[in-house]
Amino acid sequence: MPFADTEATQRHIDEISGDVARAMLIMDRTGWHTTARLKTPKNIIPIFPPSRAPELDPVENVRHYLTAIRLSHRVFETCEAIVATACEVWQKLLAKPLDCRTRRAPPFDFFRLRSLDRHL
Repeated sequence: MPFADTEATQRHIDEISGDVARAMLIMDRTGWHTTARLKTPKNIIPIFPPSRAPELDPVENVRHYLTAIRLSHRVFETCEAIVATACEVWQKLLAKPLDCRTRRAPPFDFFRLRSLDRHL
């Protein structure tokens, strides 16, 4: 799919739903994640972290990891050097995926959502 939109999100959720008995899916508050047109199956529990809270976004942990180990405060001579370094850093992440976990734990209340009680 060439776009991130409601249709792509629906297909993604449907694919996950068919593979698991129950799952919690962390989604940001973009329009295609919060639209009424998105039909969430009963075995998927959507979790919407607070807006403007990047420390709760798992992707931010990956970005911080990648920039911290090799991609920050550098000047690259060529585009090829950027790609080579990015590939090297990505391979390090794949070798030790838990290294990118945040050292800051999210607030406990984040996980005590009323919607979870209904679904579990």
